Amino acid sequence: MNNIKTKEKLEKKEILKMFRSAYKDVSEHKIGIEYERLPIFSVTSRAVDYQSEFGICNFLRNFAREENWDYIMDDYNIIGLKQGHDTITLEPGCQVEFSVEPKKTIDELKNKIEDLDSKMKPILNKFGIQLLNYGVSPLSTHKSISLIPKKRYKIMAKYLWGILSDVMMRETAGIQCCIDFKDEEDAMRKFRIANKLTPFMTAMFANSPIRGGVETGYKSFRALSWLNTDNDRCGFVGQIDDNCSFEDYVDYVLDSPMIFINRDSDAIALNGKISFNQFMEYGYEGYSPDIEDFQLHANLYFPEVRLRNFVEIRNHDCVSKSLYLSILAIYKGIFYDEISMDEIEELFKDYTYRDFSELRYNVPKNALSSRISGHSVKDIVKEILYIAEKSLIGMGTGEEKYLDKIKEYSMNGICPADIIIRNWNGLWNKDIKKLIKFVSEQ
Repeated sequence: MNNIKTKEKLEKKEILKMFRSAYKDVSEHKIGIEYERLPIFSVTSRAVDYQSEFGICNFLRNFAREENWDYIMDDYNIIGLKQGHDTITLEPGCQVEFSVEPKKTIDELKNKIEDLDSKMKPILNKFGIQLLNYGVSPLSTHKSISLIPKKRYKIMAKYLWGILSDVMMRETAGIQCCIDFKDEEDAMRKFRIANKLTPFMTAMFANSPIRGGVETGYKSFRALSWLNTDNDRCGFVGQIDDNCSFEDYVDYVLDSPMIFINRDSDAIALNGKISFNQFMEYGYEGYSPDIEDFQLHANLYFPEVRLRNFVEIRNHDCVSKSLYLSILAIYKGIFYDEISMDEIEELFKDYTYRDFSELRYNVPKNALSSRISGHSVKDIVKEILYIAEKSLIGMGTGEEKYLDKIKEYSMNGICPADIIIRNWNGLWNKDIKKLIKFVSEQ
């Protein structure tokens, strides 16, 4: 039977209700992280594959058995593990992602991730695998990195356009931060500020200058790959103006082309033939949408800042264990303090959408040496850090200590990539093993 006739029509108000149901009292606000790393074989420095004897699938199988985690499956293939609210999942090129339950404090997140790392370490060692705190595959390129056997990734790889979409999917690793909101006004204010912060944060934490065994000329090749992946669904959302609402955000998502839908455990490719708006209006080959279809479609929409039941900020290179805590500290200090948000808005008030957009295209190459409307990004970053630090000190949790490492870099006008480039052309003498040792031990 044609299911267009058997389902109630999905309406935008149902989608908006989903966002509004995510309101949380300020006392319940937490911070979350998704932390991706690049697995390589210690002996060869090449990317770890999925299926071999010492590949990532067997690693997950061993870890699950040792630590009592459950499998996450796609058909008969293990694509991740879960335990309670925590997951260890695989990105398309076998990148390993930790997603732990959001916590009130950065200390709690740090302790959770360190505990996971300590439990994984002996099994990683047995398999001869290292996890790199780095933003792009240092030696293997996408041509030699096979997709994991997850149906959605195969469809995405065929569909996503842009000259570096394969690099983005198979080679890159990033860090995402999740922030709660109390109401629509608070959510959209954080959304606007986060979008304006993203190029500065990309610059501060740029950490992917060496790719395929050579210096690329970019300080964040990961960020460059996203700039060259499917502009229909990546980058800024709209004009990030002061009047942007949930409905505006939803409209952008609805207008974007669909990649696929799930039905009866099968992925049905749409390959951009229709937008979600058209799917809602007309259906597709006998299928009509429900809220789960929208949730899937929204998760296949990849702006640098994404609205879910939290504000998800997605634009950072994977960095060292000390620096990823700096990312969390900056956002906590800014977004969980009204005065700090006021001060960031004041800092950015004279810059236009075009200024921020141009900066996004400059920072992958130049990082902190970039300029915005004639002003030095190095100087603006110092102001951002000052605002975040002052806020954290006022909270009385001691979490301002997590800014120490990024302050050490930024006050000297450098990012992690600058250290790597200096060593690559100096002490390391372009030795990939020395780079890998550096980014696995940080």
